[in-house]
Amino acid sequence: MDRFESMKKRRTYYDINDNVSIEAEKIIKTIEKAVELTPDAFNMQSSRAVIVLDKEQKRLWDVIENSFNGMVPAEKIESFRKGYGTVLYFIDEPTVEALQKQFELYADNFPIWAQQANGMAQYNVWVALRELDLGASLQHYNPVIDADVKKEFNIPETWKLVAQMPFGAIGSEPDDKELMPIAERVIVKK
Repeated sequence: MDRFESMKKRRTYYDINDNVSIEAEKIIKTIEKAVELTPDAFNMQSSRAVIVLDKEQKRLWDVIENSFNGMVPAEKIESFRKGYGTVLYFIDEPTVEALQKQFELYADNFPIWAQQANGMAQYNVWVALRELDLGASLQHYNPVIDADVKKEFNIPETWKLVAQMPFGAIGSEPDDKELMPIAERVIVKK
């Protein structure tokens, strides 16, 4: 599969399940490599990922559901709980703060650059999972779930939760996506 085909196949999959035929170790290594190869400003390496699988996957979404105390529809949470796993994305704040001190002229930009790098890591993992024929979606239940997730999964307090990516076998394909004309999004000056 070429790069653009991989990017095109990366979609938001809500209908996922845990009927995955790929070995967990291959999925883990793919996610690790995607995070490792993601570039960031000043080689900051502030992105962190926690991969939650098997019974811990179910427990994660139980924690998230309990954090919202009924404010999120149970069927929506269940659609993510049914997946094979979830990647939790974090930013290690001490890493960012250290570079802010080291390079004071750029201090205000390091949190922005950390978010950009984390977003690239999310995207790289998302495309890599799709290349394994797995579907995923990107969720943002933080900051409501932050304290509960950190407590339940022993996550360092200095890691800031950015997003959650439930993934699994594809139950059904999403509807076609409507795209704006590219000329409205990309301007070329010669």
